[in-house]
This record gives sequence, structure tokens and C-alpha cells, in this order.
Amino acid sequence: MSGPLSGLRILDLTRVLAGPYTTMILADLGAEVIKVEQPEIGDESRNFGPFNNGFSLYFMSINRGKKSLTLNLKNDQGKELFKQLLKQYDILIENYRPGTMRKLGLDYETLSNENPSLIYAACSGFGQTGPYSEQGAYDMIIQGMGGIISITGEPDGPPVRVGTSISDITAALFTTIGILTALHHRNKTGKGQMVDVAMLDSLVAILENAIVRYFATDDIPQPLGTRHPVITPFEAFRSADGYVIIAIGNDTLWEKFCKHTNNEELISDERFNTNAVRTENHSELYSILSSIISSRSTDEWIESLGNIGVPCGPINSIDEVVNHEQVRAREMITNVAHQITGKVAIPGVPIKLSDTPGGIDKPAPTLGEHTEEILKDILNLNEQDIEMLQRDGVI
Repeated sequence: MSGPLSGLRILDLTRVLAGPYTTMILADLGAEVIKVEQPEIGDESRNFGPFNNGFSLYFMSINRGKKSLTLNLKNDQGKELFKQLLKQYDILIENYRPGTMRKLGLDYETLSNENPSLIYAACSGFGQTGPYSEQGAYDMIIQGMGGIISITGEPDGPPVRVGTSISDITAALFTTIGILTALHHRNKTGKGQMVDVAMLDSLVAILENAIVRYFATDDIPQPLGTRHPVITPFEAFRSADGYVIIAIGNDTLWEKFCKHTNNEELISDERFNTNAVRTENHSELYSILSSIISSRSTDEWIESLGNIGVPCGPINSIDEVVNHEQVRAREMITNVAHQITGKVAIPGVPIKLSDTPGGIDKPAPTLGEHTEEILKDILNLNEQDIEMLQRDGVI
């Protein structure tokens, strides 16, 4: 593997999304990731659509660049093989419900006694401590419990889920940060540690101004549609042919906008002359601006406001996103070739490094694709040993 994390070896016991997204990031940056899966079953996301020739493209999109080893960790021989592998790897990542690894005898306390330099990362719904720690969770549950649904959607509307699995993805990003932080510490001290990340904690951490506003005012934040809670105007407006987002983040931009639209009187209007009063009088201002914005098309507003430095943009559909010239220029859509699916388009690597860039050079593995290779090359097993393991249901 090439990339800045080349030489870093990871055993990946994760499934579905938060954990696999973590190891995907590390694999994209050059780490060797061995995905350890249950024989015959594998990661349950292999059964999530859409499919191409029976292979899950959902699985493909977040497991590219990894190797698949099937190993039965409920089997004593399987556990022993796993421990032998772990001696040659830097990091273990799992996202089982807390308590599961302890039942298997593969928890952090047990493994770190045998390998003090081990970095053990656990990403779960509620973390390793607290009254909810051993409960299972999915993104939708955490979105509800974590409060983000309560501030998403239109005022007085029904609950609306954020359109991506944001608690899974956020937890994955924090887990990645935690692993790299622990790795830095180990490089200085030689000592490993446990990285404990919860989806609920991660979502609470990104509520940012909603929490600040609550503690500052005692008012409970509510859904505001596209509107920003403390900056005005900063939302989507209906144009002559669709919608345009206008984000005026300071009073200088407000003056530019008013002059550009021949509404200079709004600059000195005491209801609108500062961001604070514009936010207080949002309803009145929204009515005025809606009339102004509806007079031109989205493209006309984007061009004219862009020319004077007022931030604005469209609401792109997914097909427009993946074909956007900026997205394409940044190589954020890339192709991988797979033996079953053929060429597949997937998201690219968002971390751009000038000297040691990451990349996607391999597709997602089929179940157990690398089992024989890993057992031979890393554990020095022979064909007869492997046949016996298969016969005994270990791999």
C-alpha cells in the first residue's frame, strides 16, 4: 500500500457503517486493513442494496481497499489464530455492543495485558460506560436521542431525519481522530491505549450553537428549515425558477447586497441595520427579501451576487453534485474495478496531502477473499492446515 499511513497494520472487526467508515479512511491513507468476518455470513451490510451482479454497492463504497479474512471468533482455535495475528498488527478496531468482546475473551483489558502497545478502538452507540452502554443503537435512534432531529425540518412540521447517517459518520471521524492521537502517543512512549467513541457523544459534540443557545437563554432550539439561528439573511429563498441559498454573514456583505438590489433604504432601517436586529426581525425581512429574490432565476442570482462577493449557491440534486466541475476537479468521484461488479463509481478521498496523498487502488473484497493468503503469508500455515480449519468451521 502507498500513502502516508503505509506500514500501519489494522485488524478490523467492524460491521455496517461507523466502524467500516473509520477503517475505510485509514485504508484510503495507506494503512493495511484486514477485515475479519464471520464465515459464510460476513458483514451484514453485504446484504444492503443497491446491488450489481449480486454484490452490494453499499458495502463496496465503505470497504474499498481492505482484505477479507473469515474467522470464527466463537471457536477457541479461531480466537487463538486471531491473537497470533494481533501480535503482528498495530491497531484493533471493533464496533460490537459493549460486553461482547469481553464474553469472547478479546476485550481491551485481556489483550493489552498480552500486548501493552496495542491500540484498541471501540466505536459503539453509547460508549463503554454509563447506564446505556450495553444497549444497541442505529443511526436513526441516535439522531432522535441526540437531539438533531428536534432542530431539523420546517417549523411546526413533523420530525425529519438528517438525510445521511450523520451519527455513524461523525462517530467514524472521531474514532479516526482518536486512533491517530493514540498512535502519536504510542510513538512517543511505546504504550498503547483504548479509544472509546460513542455515536451519542459524537452527535452531542456537533450540536454546537444549539447547546450554547440553550444554556445562554433557556430557550429550547426548534427546527428552522434552512435558516441559520443567529445569522440573517442566511437561508434558501425561492427564485424565479427554483431556490437559491444566500449567506450574508456580516454587515458589510449586507450593504453590498442592498446596494446591488437597489434597496439601499434597508441598510439604515433600524430593523435591519445589524445582524442582531435582522435576526430579531427575521419574519419581516424574509417577506421583503422573498419578493426581491423571486424576481430573478437561481443562475442569475449566483452570477450577479458572486460578482460582488456575496456568498450564494444552488441546492444541487445528487446527479448535479456528482457531475459538478468542482467535485470532479477535486477527484471526489472515482472509479474502482471489481471482479463481480466491473467498474463502479464511488466517492473519492477528501483529505488532500501535498507530498503523501492517499488514494483508492483496490475495490472492496469478496467474503473471505484473502483468508488463505493471510494465513499462509502472516501465520505461515500450509495447505493442509488451512483445509483442516475449513473442515472444522474455524474459517
